[in-house]
Amino acid sequence: MKFSDFVAVEAIRPNVAATTKEGVIREMSQSLVDAGKITAGELESIVKAIMKREDLGSTGIGRGVAVPHTKHPSVSRLVGTVAISQAGIDFESLDGEPVQLLFLLVSPPDRPGDHLRALENISRQLRDDAFCKTLKEAGGPQDVWRLLEEADAQSIAS
Repeated sequence: MKFSDFVAVEAIRPNVAATTKEGVIREMSQSLVDAGKITAGELESIVKAIMKREDLGSTGIGRGVAVPHTKHPSVSRLVGTVAISQAGIDFESLDGEPVQLLFLLVSPPDRPGDHLRALENISRQLRDDAFCKTLKEAGGPQDVWRLLEEADAQSIAS
């Protein structure tokens, strides 16, 4: 599964304002509403579902990365977005470090394979230090999108 299969370019937030875990999850979810990928009426339910998932254990996987996600019946296909926090956000990560790169996913409950493939792709790409460094330095949504497309092209080639 490629980034271009689920990331909504119009929802990318290269410089989030939020400073807390719930705040950034809300800001990213709102960006999906603004992009027309989830309905405004489902925003609170989706934020609540993602926070419930966070209560089970932080999706801050270390090295400045978090992948908050949930399955939700309001979406018919996997949707996601990317956010970058220059200051870093306390996400109760496994390594205790603040999170700067965030990938948020919302998928339909009846498509667990898509959800897992997206998580696998994200984790594979985020093990690449150069990719993470370049992503953190991206100036705008189009810069982030271009980096994701390059990562997609490289993963197809390899």
